[in-house]
Amino acid sequence: MPHDSDRTLEADLCIHIFTASAALVGVCLTVIGLIRIVVTTTKVGTIADDLLAGDATLFMVSCVLSYWALRARSARRMHRIEQAADAIFLVGLLLMTVACAVITFAML
Repeated sequence: MPHDSDRTLEADLCIHIFTASAALVGVCLTVIGLIRIVVTTTKVGTIADDLLAGDATLFMVSCVLSYWALRARSARRMHRIEQAADAIFLVGLLLMTVACAVITFAML
C-alpha cells in the first residue's frame, strides 16, 4: 500500500506534467503559426507543422490524463494514469525533437 509521501510525490509529478504539457500545447500552436508564415513567404514546404499538430495533441492528452490522475481518489488508479500521462509526455517530447530537426534541415 503506498504511503502518503508516495502519493504526494506522484501528485507533484502530475502537477509538473500538467503545467508543462499545457504550456507545450501553446508552444506547438505558436510554432505552427510561425511555420505557416515562413512557408507562405519562402515557398519552402515542410511536414514540421503536421508533426507539431500531432505533438500538440499528444501534449493535450498528457495534460488531460495528468489532471485526471490528480482527481483520482484511488492511489493505485492515480499511479496508473500518471504513468500513462508520463509516457505520452515523453513521446511528445521525442516528437518535438524530430520536428525541430525537420525545421532545421528544411531551412538549410
